[in-house]
Formats: sequence, structure tokens, C-alpha cells
Amino acid sequence: MNEPRINDRIRVPEVRLVGPQGEQVGIVRIEDALRLAQEAELDLVEVAPNSRPPVVKLMDYGKFKYEAAVKAREARRNQANTEIKEMRFRLKIDEHDYETKKGHVIRFLKGGDKVKVTIMFRGREQSRPEMGRRLLMKLADELQEYGVVENHPSQEGRNMSLVLGPLKKKAEAKEEQRQAREEAKAAAVAERDQRAAAKAAKKSSDD
Repeated sequence: MNEPRINDRIRVPEVRLVGPQGEQVGIVRIEDALRLAQEAELDLVEVAPNSRPPVVKLMDYGKFKYEAAVKAREARRNQANTEIKEMRFRLKIDEHDYETKKGHVIRFLKGGDKVKVTIMFRGREQSRPEMGRRLLMKLADELQEYGVVENHPSQEGRNMSLVLGPLKKKAEAKEEQRQAREEAKAAAVAERDQRAAAKAAKKSSDD
């Protein structure tokens, strides 16, 4: 059961009792612990059933469950699933394509996603895995301000991959992107108002 045992459902001879503020009361008979809970108008909740004796705490269990549910809902709302994007490179990639693909990797990392970067070997290139490893680590070095290496280069058949993880959580990245959009929008509105004011002032002076 996911629910802890409470009050009369705790059927052991003695328990280690913890007070409502976390204070250690000590080992007491279960009858005494239940009596203290009743006198304090609180519940007796088993918090460590595998201890010997089990640890129980005096608390308002209804309030505890409600607060736990609220925290769980907030955590789910704030949590965004981190995706693993994939970007494929050829071993003999030209500089322009390299920079383009690197830009995509940066965009993914800034968005809070992990990126699996894969080098695809062709023909005799498979006999030069060190070249693929150097290319992957070069990319990782250039992206240190956006991500961190989570899985170092490993070869699987014709491919060699590493995984880069974002420095910021996805929820945090999304919030920053939202703020950046709002700031850009506010700046555009301010610039438009400034141009309108300048135009009105010029018209007034011409009149």
C-alpha cells in the first residue's frame, strides 16, 4: 500500500515517537502514543515502518495529504519532459554544414533538451574512430556554455555518438524564452511609440 498506516491501523507493541515539530519523544508503547495523539487532536502516522521499532509521527494527516497533493500538482505543472534530439554529422563535414548543425544543437540545448550527436562512418572511415572522437569532443568543447557531456563518445557499428545535456532544465529554459519574447515585444512597442512621437514632433514643427 502506498498509504502509510495511521492510528489504530498501527498494530505493533511499541513505536519510536516523533512530535509534531520533529522533536524526538523516544520509544513508547503504542497505547501511549495513540493517547497522546488523541489528546493533541492529531493523527499518529507511521513514517518508517521498516525501523525497529517503527517510527511514527504526530501530525494532522488530512492537512499533510492535502499539502502533498498540492506540491505534486505544482511539480507536474512545472516539470517539462526533456526530449533527446539527434543530430547526425559526417566525418568529412564541410565548415558551413558543421556550423549549421552546431547551431541546431545550440538551439536544442538552450531549449532544455538533450542532444545525441552521431558521427556516421562510411567505408574505410570505420578504421579511423579516433577522428570521429576528435570531432565529437571538438563540438563538445565549443558548446561548453550551453551543455555538458553526459555520455562520452561510444561506437556502435558504423556510428559513434555522444550525448550532451542542457545546463538548464527545460522548464527554466522555457521561462527564460518566454521572458525574452516579452522583453522583445516590449522593446518593439517602445520603438514604435518613439517613431510615432518623432513623426508627430516633426509634423508639428513643419506646421
